[in-house]
Amino acid sequence: MPTIDQQHTAAEAEWFQAWLTGPSRTRYTTLPPQTGDAAPDISLRDTSGTNRHLREFWKTRPAIILFMRHFGCSCLAARWETLKEDLLAFEQAGGQVVAICQGEPERAKAVAARRGYPFPLLCDPDRRAYQLYGLLEGTPAQILHDFAWKPGDRETGEKLLSSRRGTERALVDNPWQLPGEFVVAISGRLSLTHRYQYCEDFPPKTVLLGAIAATKKA
Repeated sequence: MPTIDQQHTAAEAEWFQAWLTGPSRTRYTTLPPQTGDAAPDISLRDTSGTNRHLREFWKTRPAIILFMRHFGCSCLAARWETLKEDLLAFEQAGGQVVAICQGEPERAKAVAARRGYPFPLLCDPDRRAYQLYGLLEGTPAQILHDFAWKPGDRETGEKLLSSRRGTERALVDNPWQLPGEFVVAISGRLSLTHRYQYCEDFPPKTVLLGAIAATKKA
């Protein structure tokens, strides 16, 4: 079993390789799940290493499924700052949040403990669930905006890695993977499919609350 440090080193190497080559999944080859469709179910490990089916989380009440960016992304940190203020409203509306990350259980558990994530965190290092839910990789314009990225730029990649290593913004996993937020009714039908078009494309609280309310008709 790799240690957390070994997992982190491998995740950093994955980030660097993806940085050099660029995004590879920027177009749909099949139509992704839409509002009204059955939510894809998949078994993922939680931070204790236990296998959990996504359907567990919408069995008794609507679920907000939050797909995260990589742990070092500043956009993920910004999303957590807004989300933690809204969690009570989601709970009062009858919903619950479950998050999916790119880390392994051991690494994800350490991050969740440091940051105080109060919701279940499922681990998808192969990003199978990300693909099932139709989440693409972003282009440099979507992820880096006006940054002048070019393939094979080792110098910039190494500078970014070294400048953030050992901090909460350490660069790990897939830098191009776009996040998403989905609301699923008790029936298992999707009430909201919000696939980010860029890093900071956070859905408003009102949209999520509206989707939770709509599940009563789903």
